[in-house]
Amino acid sequence: MNWLQIHITVDQPQVDFTETLFMSLGAVSVTLDDAEDQALLEPLPGETPLWDKVIVTGIFQQTEQEPIDEKALVSFIDAQIPNTTIKTETIEEQAWERAWMDYYEPIQVAENLWIVPEWLEAPNPDVTNIKLDPGLAFGTGNHASTFLCLQWLAGIDLKDKIVVDYGCGSGILGVAALLLGAKYVYATDIDPQAVLATKQNAELNGVADRLYVALPEEFEQHYQGPADVLVANILAKPLMSLVETFYHLTRAESQIALAGLIEEQIEDVKQAYAPYFEMTGQQMREENWCRLSGHRKA
Repeated sequence: MNWLQIHITVDQPQVDFTETLFMSLGAVSVTLDDAEDQALLEPLPGETPLWDKVIVTGIFQQTEQEPIDEKALVSFIDAQIPNTTIKTETIEEQAWERAWMDYYEPIQVAENLWIVPEWLEAPNPDVTNIKLDPGLAFGTGNHASTFLCLQWLAGIDLKDKIVVDYGCGSGILGVAALLLGAKYVYATDIDPQAVLATKQNAELNGVADRLYVALPEEFEQHYQGPADVLVANILAKPLMSLVETFYHLTRAESQIALAGLIEEQIEDVKQAYAPYFEMTGQQMREENWCRLSGHRKA
């Protein structure tokens, strides 16, 4: 069995129609991609921003019993959405789960810290190795902002510290903190899938008994701080709205790291945190992804 992929580049107002057209023609999935390398900053709650030019891709299943007339299908789509660029490609059947797993490899974050997908052997068993199932939620270590936070955690003294991982995603930061010596981690995320992924990755690494994770409402009811260390890998606008929350979760001189920022947002975030935190450290990775770090004022 093969799969026919049809890519069509459309203007933003045409996206909904194109998606509906693909689905009505039997597409088993439809995805959207940026056609012009246009940056999208983080959305506000309820927003779903799109690029000005979008590549809409439909995937169609074809078998010997039900072959697709590619030429006729493309001609029909072109008639419905004229003056656009349409490209096609055929993808041969493969073990998709295995292909997904093959994409991940161990990542060295610091001299003493590696991230190792759970199905692979650790390249260096003598250092701290985080076993990770990256399948459920954001946070594999590949993304620059996650990598920056892991580097920061690996470079500070976490022995017997209470740590907050705010916006925990896969739980990779909280798990790393515990493996690096933290006493306890409180983690939270607005995504139920992230809460589940964090629990599973904590169990995978043998630290579930020292990690509490919940959605924000439940987290606030069960949190027993103050934290010695707080790390938040989210986005600029949510981070700026959480300044007072982070102040109350920490104590004087608590260390803090913020990530998910791009260079153009740094000054705004610094200004928002200035009344409560002294943000003295700044690190950049992969073009303009940034991490800010500092400590809580007395």
